[in-house]
Amino acid sequence: MANVTDLQTKYSKLAQEYSKLRAQNQVLKKGVVDEQANSVSLKEQLKQRDQSLRKQEQEMDSLSFRNQQLAKRVELLQEELTTSEAKGKKGKHGLQTQSVFDEDLQKKIEENERLHIQFYEADEQHRRQEAELSTRLQELEKDSDQHQAVVDGLTTKYMENIERLQSDKARLEVKAQTLEREAKECRMRTEECQQQLRRCQSELNKQVKQSSSVIQEKVPFNDTKFSDYNSLNVPPHNRRHQLKSRDVSGQALSFIQDLVAALLNFHSYTEQRVHIYPLDSSIEPISPLNQKFSQYLHENAAYVRPLEDSFLQLHQSITEDTVTVLETVVKLKTFADNFSSYTHFLQKILPYQLKSLEEESAASLSTAALTAKNQELQSDMKRITSVFDKLKNYINLLALPSVQQDAMPQSSTSAVFTQLAACLHSLHDAIKEMSKHYNQKASLEQELPTITQKLCTTSECLLGSLGSLTSSTGKIATFFSNNLDFFTSSGYSPRTSTVALNPLQAESMLANKKKAAAYIQAIKKPRPQTVAYKEALTNRRVLTSSTESREGLTQQVMQSQEKIARLEQEKEHWLLEAQLGKVRLEKENQRIADLEVQLAAALGGSPNSLTAAASTLAQSHEEAEMEQRASGKEATLCTSLVGMLCTTSTVEHAGDEESREQLIKTHYMVRVGELTTQLQISDSKAVHFHSECRALAKRLTIAEKSRETLSEEVKVANQNITRLQDELTTTKRSYEDQLSMMSDHLCSMNETLSKQREEIDTLKLGSKGNAKKNKGR
Repeated sequence: MANVTDLQTKYSKLAQEYSKLRAQNQVLKKGVVDEQANSVSLKEQLKQRDQSLRKQEQEMDSLSFRNQQLAKRVELLQEELTTSEAKGKKGKHGLQTQSVFDEDLQKKIEENERLHIQFYEADEQHRRQEAELSTRLQELEKDSDQHQAVVDGLTTKYMENIERLQSDKARLEVKAQTLEREAKECRMRTEECQQQLRRCQSELNKQVKQSSSVIQEKVPFNDTKFSDYNSLNVPPHNRRHQLKSRDVSGQALSFIQDLVAALLNFHSYTEQRVHIYPLDSSIEPISPLNQKFSQYLHENAAYVRPLEDSFLQLHQSITEDTVTVLETVVKLKTFADNFSSYTHFLQKILPYQLKSLEEESAASLSTAALTAKNQELQSDMKRITSVFDKLKNYINLLALPSVQQDAMPQSSTSAVFTQLAACLHSLHDAIKEMSKHYNQKASLEQELPTITQKLCTTSECLLGSLGSLTSSTGKIATFFSNNLDFFTSSGYSPRTSTVALNPLQAESMLANKKKAAAYIQAIKKPRPQTVAYKEALTNRRVLTSSTESREGLTQQVMQSQEKIARLEQEKEHWLLEAQLGKVRLEKENQRIADLEVQLAAALGGSPNSLTAAASTLAQSHEEAEMEQRASGKEATLCTSLVGMLCTTSTVEHAGDEESREQLIKTHYMVRVGELTTQLQISDSKAVHFHSECRALAKRLTIAEKSRETLSEEVKVANQNITRLQDELTTTKRSYEDQLSMMSDHLCSMNETLSKQREEIDTLKLGSKGNAKKNKGR
């Protein structure tokens, strides 16, 4: 499960990085597209500038051509002038034409100089603009190359992240499928467990009914008429109730501490405000009423601090070994007395608070709205004081049973707790209304022209104390309402009696508890020493290995016994074969001796006798072969009749019967040996099956333990699912924050792009104006 959580955390981190990179990729893509558009527009502008430059060059060529023509004309005119001067003065008409030509020549020279100056200026301006545009184009090309490289890197990183995320997703899907299968199995097991639980509950209910009927029938002593004299009416010690009481008192102590801190701040900041507004005590003396009011407010800690101290003592008196009911909680009376003293303090300062608000309303700078807010605050303070008075009465009623026995029945106690909860809610509402009205009053005071910084800070601190007072009272009201069932329930009640527990019964209960603890401690036997878990595991492994080795050794012993029996049978068989072989060898030796005698007799006779001996020898060989064949036939016949006979019979008639009996005996001995081996094999199999059954029983217990562990793992998995859902919500929030940040970043990028476009538009306008000027020239 830990691996699954690690993978899920990695997957969430990768998803976050993926979302970041995707957002950055989109922004960079947009920036690159905009820069490409800008580069295209600049290239078009450059083309336009080149076209205008070409036009200007053409104009310059035309002007230079015109200038050359004019220079030639001037030369011709000078030549004509020299010729005219050489010829002399030819009259008045010649002088006039000469003066006209001179004027015309002077005008042309001036116009030529002016055109040269304009051409030089236009050429310089064109070169400067061309250099600026070329540098700007180079910068933009570099920026576009950098953006393209960044986009390429991000796309590669993006693709790698996608591939990694896809692989993680596939792996997590496989894990999820396995977990779903395990969850289904666990659900089936839980259903089976629930069925078993229902069966157990039904059986327990039956047993309870039987035991209750037996108790009602067989237990005659059940006297509850006189509860004071009946020792059976003493209830047992409820440890769970004590732990709950300790927990509840601890929570209430933390809330009381917050309430005490808020009340101290509220009274202290109210005292500071009285010294500042409507008159500043550092500049002029305040009214006697406000002086008395501030003196009373200065004494607030003497009434507020005992609330926390007395409740702390009450919390410390509630322990696991005590009995916590209204009749035994003696420290509640001191808390009720301290709360009554604080309520008297509030009633004492209430008229001064009302008069102080009237003075603020009567001030010269007070407006109608401020007067209305002061009246609302007066009604709020009256309401809060009356609510505290009600709380005092209810707390005194709850503290009364610890002082006077049988002072209040159980039904009245539950009613008092219910009314106390409602009163706490009304206190929270009243303080909330006063905080709202005071906030409105502070906002109206800030609009006054003569407001000081000291008064503003004091008002802010006073509003903060009211806010903490509102939150603390709200927490106390909700806490009391949530635990109202616990307060109204009777944690200790004597058997078969509705009378509340008195202190004498509580003392006897604690004495019985101590006696029982001492008795159990006295009769407690020394427990055997426990074994460490690792040592137990090793012992179990050794035990299982020893059992397995014992079973293997038994199997080996059985196999070796079978081999020994088989080898003994083979030994007996070969002994019989050896005896038969000896008998045959003796017969063959005897026959060979007879044949040698016959051969020697034949060698000593005629050649006819030699041939006769050879023929007799051949006949003897043939007879031996025939006997061997006949013996083979008899052996097969014996095997067919007896069933398992494997030896051959002898040739002689004298040993046939004895050999047959011996062979039958050996055959049955072989059969008996086989049956004994089969019996041993069956015994070994029975032992093996017995060991397997024991191993299966052990496996069943291990499987049940694994089922329990798997159910615990399912619980842990459900907890992990809830935790992952919480992480999903947090990641969603983080994604939303990132989207908002990216939208802000996009807005800033759009602003920069709009600025760049404006600059380009200004450049375009400037270039168009220059072109128009050049055309006008």
